[in-house]
Amino acid sequence: MEPMRDTGRVRSYGARRGRLSALTLDRLERLVPRHEMPDGVLDPATAFGRSAPVVLEIGCGHGGAALAYAAAHPDHDLLAVDVFTPALARMLAEAERRGLDNLWMHRGDAVQLLEERIPPGSLAAVHLFFPDPWPKAKHAKRRFIAPYNLDLLASRLVAGGHLLVATDHPVHAAHVRAVLGSDQRFEVTEGERPSWRPTDGFEAKGHEAGRSTTEFSAVLVR
Repeated sequence: MEPMRDTGRVRSYGARRGRLSALTLDRLERLVPRHEMPDGVLDPATAFGRSAPVVLEIGCGHGGAALAYAAAHPDHDLLAVDVFTPALARMLAEAERRGLDNLWMHRGDAVQLLEERIPPGSLAAVHLFFPDPWPKAKHAKRRFIAPYNLDLLASRLVAGGHLLVATDHPVHAAHVRAVLGSDQRFEVTEGERPSWRPTDGFEAKGHEAGRSTTEFSAVLVR
């Protein structure tokens, strides 16, 4: 896997360090060659062996939503991106157990990936589920939903492609509502939860703590 590169840009995620377990190393050695996005600019037909809609999930974590989407949409290719290696290894192991061959991964910064390796008009959808809300005002600049990132997403989505965002943090929901609502390239609706997405993980923890989930769907219309 390619190394992380420090560009000096403000990141929307925190750094994680620690040793990899023997189990994680074994999973990476066996499964990454089968599921990792090839080097260079993405050519879906070459990378995935077919021409099919490509969906990008940013910050997939342990992959609950990515696995569910891949299982529910075998005619799509799901590219899951995260910086946390053990989580990606766990996701790949579960994909192997379920026999999913349309789930792919990239370890690294999603913005850098979009800038350098995802060509314009190549994504059918982008998923951003329960990203770090960065609730403190001084950290708001780290939130992924921001004008520059929306420019990137708008250029990489096909016409009619969509962005799905889910959050259980009210301050973050207000931020997403304001930023998406001011971007006339997207037609934004709230309240429709994807039926295929599982309720475990961050969503379940939020509900246990008494928080509700806000769902956004932003369709690229311009």
